[in-house]
Amino acid sequence: MVIQADELALSTVLIAPTSQSAPPRIFRPAISIAGERTHVLVEQTTAVAPERLGAVVGHVSRAEMDDINSAATPRPGTRLSGAG
Repeated sequence: MVIQADELALSTVLIAPTSQSAPPRIFRPAISIAGERTHVLVEQTTAVAPERLGAVVGHVSRAEMDDINSAATPRPGTRLSGAG
């Protein structure tokens, strides 16, 4: 799923994969895509060229986007992968 605002016309877009089989976690908000519940794997966010993406399958609700933003926001006491 693309997690970048449409207004940002850059050469890459930020995406986070989704999974119906990944275990639920506080940093994996649940969303609905085409009537199916799935988790956004925020910890696997990466940048890709837009031409690598397929067709749009829908949009998340404002509440779902708020959950994604919250999950993607670093918390005090957490460390970035590779830090330490």
